Amino acid sequence: MRLALTAVLLATTASLLAVPAHAAAEAPAPAAPDADDPHSHTPQDIVVTGALPRSRQDILSGVAVIQGVELDRELRASIGETLARTPGVSATSFGPTASRPVLRGLQGERVRLLADGIGSIDVSNTSADHAAVVNPLLAERIEVLRGPQSLLYGSSAIGGVVNVIDRRIPTVLPTEPFHVGAVGTYGTAAKERALAGTAELALGGGFVAHVDGSYNQTDDLRIGGFALTPALRATALRTAALVGSQPGDDPDFAANAAVRGILPNSAAKTWTGGAGLSYIDAGGMIGLSYTRTDSLYGIPVRFATEPGQSQEGPRLQLVQDRLDLRAAINAGGQVIDKVLLRAGFADYVHSELEPDGSVGTTFLNKGIEARLELTQAAHGAWRGASGVQFVSRDFNVVGEEAFLPKNGTRQIGLFTLQTLDYGAWKLEAGARYEHARLTSTPAADQPQFVSTARTFDTVSLSGGASYQVVPGWRLGVNLSRTERAPAAEELFANGPHAGTEAFEIGDPGLRIERANSIEAVLRGQGEGYSLEASVYHTWFDNFIYMARTGAIEDGLPVYQIGQAGARFYGFEIDGEATLARAGDWTVKADAMADYVHATIDAFGPAPQIPPLRVLGGLSASATNWDLRTEVEHVTAQTRIATNETVTPAYTQVNASVSWRPWGEDRPVTFLLSANNLFDVTARRHASFLKDYAPLAGRDIRVTARLEL
Repeated sequence: MRLALTAVLLATTASLLAVPAHAAAEAPAPAAPDADDPHSHTPQDIVVTGALPRSRQDILSGVAVIQGVELDRELRASIGETLARTPGVSATSFGPTASRPVLRGLQGERVRLLADGIGSIDVSNTSADHAAVVNPLLAERIEVLRGPQSLLYGSSAIGGVVNVIDRRIPTVLPTEPFHVGAVGTYGTAAKERALAGTAELALGGGFVAHVDGSYNQTDDLRIGGFALTPALRATALRTAALVGSQPGDDPDFAANAAVRGILPNSAAKTWTGGAGLSYIDAGGMIGLSYTRTDSLYGIPVRFATEPGQSQEGPRLQLVQDRLDLRAAINAGGQVIDKVLLRAGFADYVHSELEPDGSVGTTFLNKGIEARLELTQAAHGAWRGASGVQFVSRDFNVVGEEAFLPKNGTRQIGLFTLQTLDYGAWKLEAGARYEHARLTSTPAADQPQFVSTARTFDTVSLSGGASYQVVPGWRLGVNLSRTERAPAAEELFANGPHAGTEAFEIGDPGLRIERANSIEAVLRGQGEGYSLEASVYHTWFDNFIYMARTGAIEDGLPVYQIGQAGARFYGFEIDGEATLARAGDWTVKADAMADYVHATIDAFGPAPQIPPLRVLGGLSASATNWDLRTEVEHVTAQTRIATNETVTPAYTQVNASVSWRPWGEDRPVTFLLSANNLFDVTARRHASFLKDYAPLAGRDIRVTARLEL
């Protein structure tokens, strides 16, 4: 079957080059922003992530777009915290800097982070304590795709894709000599000081240059109460009474129980610099960019509460040098409309530092990712795109806590997406074949690892349809069969990891993970209202998970990779309604809810699954003002895995006011926001450190954005 599907994919791509033109009228493409206007932004109802830019109404699974005032309001140092209030999204919350998105309860290797369509090429998928090298400060917009459509970007995107879109490689010729953008923010919870700026310069002759930079510095995060949960504080105090505890003891159990108000070792300092150059004409474009990221950040301490437990507070020094290429040919033919090539190379190093500043463990990663996409010319109702993707990764961990051996990953994937648009009915089908080879080559002094080579061939298929029930309302259903090869971290891990303060054990015998999914999506809008709802159910074979065993090794809790059948189901719903209009003021109400239920066969509830969440808001907008207040309630997570703990419910109240002195065609916007107004202690169940590191306390933020 695999060889047959490979042949089908190749034949489909070949047919795109050979199909004869015919005289049928082309289906209209989604509207795009004015390519000659550098101030224009892609409309929020158009999704550009994927082989075909499409209207949100036509996409057969959950999607979210964050830009404009919403992006300014949610902007944080990490991509996880920036998206944490998006429907269907939680975050790993490993401190303010290292926080990755969790999509529909899935995280790590099942969520792909993209920088303008190409992977982040870091090691954030390896562990929750590793910061993702994608920069929300420089984002023009962020798109979140959940469900099978994301598989165009790799089998590891089975949970979804987060694409951070910037202007680092210019793609259009500006009509003005230069364009400047800047954003600055200050947040009280961590005394966060952030500044980012971009500039584009028309050099003439079709050349456009781009430069950008950002700087973000935070102190230790202020929290609303104690760092430890009541249960852990009681354990630490009981231990202190039994073994004795004096100031200066290591660990000092009584002092650990008393930590409150400030989350130790959570400060960070990050800067980035980038430059790009493009040549653009009517036939297409080609552009290159270079980016350097340098970050030093702390990992909140997993405080010892019992004798024999290890207690570390590592800091991570991260450096990434990255090159990107983008080339497009506007063929405009009757067979091929556009050819797009995207490629990226990154050299990544991060070191985990000891308290005295010496290097304990170093992570090294060199990666290449490239995508070639052929977009078909529209023929009547038929549109589509096909392509090939290549990923190469060489990864090594060196030092006293090397929990992974030197390993390499090579992947090549073929994919196609085909759509038929008959007006009321829209049909879609996609397929992906991927060949992966993973190798482990441990050093001679690493007897805990085994030299291994594994190859995997995976096939993923999806299909669906949507129907316009009444004008403005569309109901869609999609089915998918997806496969994912195990990652090197899941196969080869065996050792202590200071960042997560866990002893991680992989399984070299893991099999391909398979999932059968069904999802129904309802989207509708009318005069003064809109609604989007998704319901999904996924059945996994060979689901790969990491569970705490209850054992202690090297003073660290042991986490073991396992594999079993699993079932995930849940929903997301997001709606908005206009309540009143007065003059140029519009008052709206909005609400959102999401939920995931996950069970692993013969194990029980899956670990780190976010509970039910609801959020409601009121907003008032005018030419110069945006006012908003919202209440978010996250229920208690009592459905827990073995050796997990219950996470209490919490409710946070947030408010913001945005002012545009010169109206909506704004050169300047000012935003004042107050988050967690009542300073509650909140913990996310998706976080490894939830019992040791709560979320930020009250945070007053001031943000200013300039566009010239």
